[in-house]
Amino acid sequence: MRQILSFLLCLCTASILPAQTYTGKVTDEKNQPLPYTNVVLLSLPDSAFVTGTVSDESGAFALKTNRDNLLLRISSIGYATIYNKVDKPDLGTIQLLPDAQLLGEVVVKGDLPKVQLKGDAQVTNVTGTILEKAGTGNDLLSKLPGVSAEEGTVNVFGSGTAEIYINGRKMRNASELDQLSSDNVKRVEVVRNPGTRYDATVKAVVRIYTKKAQGEGFGFNNRFLTRYYYGWNVLDQFNFNYRKGGFDLSGMLYGSKVYSEDNKTGVFETFLDNTWRQESSISTTGGSRNISTMLSLNYQFNENHSAGARYDFNRTPKDWWNINMYSQVFRDGSLYEENTSRGWQRTPATTHSFNAYYNGQAGDWNIDFNADGMWSYSKTLQDMTEEYTPIGEALQEQNVTSYNKDENTLYAAKLIISRPLWDGNLSFGGEYTYTDHTNTYINDQGILDDDHSNIRENAASAFLEYSRSFGKLQAQIGVRYEHLASDYYENEILVDEQSRTYDNVFPMFALSLPVGKTQLSLSYTGSIYRPTYYMLRSNITYANRYTYESGNPLLRPSIINRLSLDASWKWIYFNARYTHIKDAIVNLGGTYSEDEPNIMLLSYFNKYDSDKIYATLSFSPTIGIWLPQFTLMYLQQWYMVDMPDGTRKNFNHPMGSFSWRNNFRLPWELLLDVDASLDTPGDNENGHVSEVGWALNVSLRKAFFNERLSLQLQGIDLFNSRNAWGTIYGGNRLITIDQESRRYFTLTLRYKFNATKSKYKGTGAGQEQRSRM
Repeated sequence: MRQILSFLLCLCTASILPAQTYTGKVTDEKNQPLPYTNVVLLSLPDSAFVTGTVSDESGAFALKTNRDNLLLRISSIGYATIYNKVDKPDLGTIQLLPDAQLLGEVVVKGDLPKVQLKGDAQVTNVTGTILEKAGTGNDLLSKLPGVSAEEGTVNVFGSGTAEIYINGRKMRNASELDQLSSDNVKRVEVVRNPGTRYDATVKAVVRIYTKKAQGEGFGFNNRFLTRYYYGWNVLDQFNFNYRKGGFDLSGMLYGSKVYSEDNKTGVFETFLDNTWRQESSISTTGGSRNISTMLSLNYQFNENHSAGARYDFNRTPKDWWNINMYSQVFRDGSLYEENTSRGWQRTPATTHSFNAYYNGQAGDWNIDFNADGMWSYSKTLQDMTEEYTPIGEALQEQNVTSYNKDENTLYAAKLIISRPLWDGNLSFGGEYTYTDHTNTYINDQGILDDDHSNIRENAASAFLEYSRSFGKLQAQIGVRYEHLASDYYENEILVDEQSRTYDNVFPMFALSLPVGKTQLSLSYTGSIYRPTYYMLRSNITYANRYTYESGNPLLRPSIINRLSLDASWKWIYFNARYTHIKDAIVNLGGTYSEDEPNIMLLSYFNKYDSDKIYATLSFSPTIGIWLPQFTLMYLQQWYMVDMPDGTRKNFNHPMGSFSWRNNFRLPWELLLDVDASLDTPGDNENGHVSEVGWALNVSLRKAFFNERLSLQLQGIDLFNSRNAWGTIYGGNRLITIDQESRRYFTLTLRYKFNATKSKYKGTGAGQEQRSRM
C-alpha cells in the first residue's frame, strides 16, 4: 500500500508541476541561422519522445514540458544529428556540421539537395553554391525550377504571378529584384499554396532571405546598365546604407531611359449574316523616362523590438508610343475597305507610398504591425488620325482624341500575432483596407461615351493558422475570412447593380514528411481572384472603326481551389497540381451594339468553370565545372469554349514547356551561362497556341577585387525565335495574334563598397487592393 501511495503521489506531483520552457538557437557551420531544423526532447533513460518543434527563420526554438531528466536531439537534412543532455532551460546556440557521410568525401556542398521541401515551401539554398554568381535577383530566380523572372515580374509555373518578400518585407518596386545581388542572398523559398496569412488573391509567394549584414558605417552599391533593344537603353541605380548601433538609414536613387517597340500582326474575324475579316499590321515605337527614390529609417531597440518607416516615390514624366496601324477589311472574302490609323499616346504617372511598422517579442508572443498609405495617378492622352477608303468611294478621314485619368488612394493596416501553443505555433491576425479609385474618360468627338466612375471599397479580413510537428510529420492548418464591400458610382451617383458585397471563407492545410532521403509535401488552399480596377472600368478605348476595347463593371471574382503535391530527392524535384476555377475570367471579342454588329468590342467576361493539371519535373546535378538544370513542365486543362458554328468545344490539348540551363565555372573566375527554352503548341483557357516558340540566351560574367566590381554581358533570344501564333476563341469572334520577338544585349557594371542590407522589417498592408490598382 505504501508503494502504491508513493506512485500516485509522484503522478499527482508531475501533473501539477509548472511547465518549463527550454529555448535555444541552431546555426550552421558558418554560424548562420539554420531554420526548419527538427528539435526534439527525449526522456531518459528510455529515449521516449516527449515533445518537438521546428526552428524558426532565425534558427530559434522553444519547447515546453513539465518533465525532467531530458535529452535534446537536433537534426536537419545534410547535417550530422547531435544529442545533448539538458541541464538548464537556456540551451544556448547549437551548431550543426555537414554530415560527411551523407554529402560525400570530395565536394561537401556539391551533393547537398539543391531543392528541399520544408513546411509550405520549396527551399533553395544559395549560400556556398554557384547560384551566388547568378547576377541580379531576376537572374537568380530564373534559375530556380518552375520559376521565371523578367523585369521584376515573377511567375511560378502552375500558380501564376507571385508576390515577392525580401526579408519579410513586401517588394514594392520591380527594380528591387534588379538591385538585389545574388551573392547577398542566403536562400529562396517558393510557396505554391500560400497560407491563410496571405490575401486569398495571392497565387504564389517567393520569400528571399539575404545574408546577415556585417559591420557598421556607410556603404553603397551602384549599378549601371546599358542595353541595345530597339535602341540604346541606360539605367543607373545608387543604393546607400548607414548603420550605427541599432540605427539604420537606407536609400535608393534610380533613373532610366528606355526605348522599345511593339510590333504584331492580327486577324480579327466576325461571323454574322456576313463574314467580316480584318487583317491588321500594328507597329508601335516608344520609350519612357523614370525616376524613383526610396528612404527608410529603422531602429532596433534590442533583439526583441524594432520599428521603422519607409517612403517611396516613383515618377514617370515621359511614357510615349507612336502608333501606326494598317488594316484591310474583307466582307465575305472580298475587299471592303482599307484603313490606316496614325497617332500617338502619352502616359505620365506618379506614385507616393508610405509604410510604418513595429515588430516585437513579448515573452512567447510575437507582434507584427504594419500601416500603409498609397497615392497615385496616371494620365493617358491619345490623338489618332484615321483614314479609310471603302471600295468604290473617296478617301475619308476622322480624328479621334481622348483623355483618361486614373486616381488611386489606399489606406491599410495589418496585425499578425503568433506564439507557441501545445508544442506547435499559433498565428492569427487581421487586415483592413480602404481604397478609392476614380476614372475619368473624355472623347472630344463624341464617338465614344465619356465616363466619370468611382469605386470605393472597404475590405476586412481575419485569419487563424496553426502548425505543429508530430515526429517527422509537419502539419499546418488554417482558415481565412474576407469581407469586401464595393460601391460603384457613375457621375457621383451610386449604381446598385454594379455595387457588390462579398463574404468568403477560405480553408487550407499542408502536410510535410521526409521518407528516407525524399521530402514529400501535400497541400490544399482555397483562394479568390478579384478583377483589377482596369478590368472593371466602363470607358471604351478606340483602336479603329472596327475594333474597340473596354472593361466590364459586372465582372464577378473567380473562386479557386488548389491541391498540390511536391517531392524532392537530392537533385531531383517534382510538383503536381490540380486547380479548379469557378467563374473563370477571360478576354473575349463581343458585339459593340446591335446597330453596329460588325464592330468588335474586346472586353472581359466570366465564362464557365476551368479545371487544370500542372506537372513540373526538374533535374539539377553537379558534374565537375558543369552545373546543368533540365526542367520539364506540363499543362493539361478542361475548359469549354464557344465556337463560331454555335457549338461548344472542350479545349484540352496539352502544352509542354522545356528549359535547359547550363552554368560553366571557367578559369579566371569566368561564369558562362547557356540557357535554352521551348514551348509547344496547345490550349490555355480560351486560347490556342499553334506554333512552337523557343529561345537561346547566353551570359558571361567576370568579377574583380573580391566581387567589389563585376561585369556581365547578356544576349537574350539570339535567334529571334520566341514569337508564335495564337488564336483567342469567343463565340462568333476569333482573334489571331503574332507577336514579334526581338533579340537584345545587356551590359551591366556593378560596384559595391561595404554594401549592407537594411534591417527594415516592414511587411506592408493592403497588398491585395494595391495589386488591383
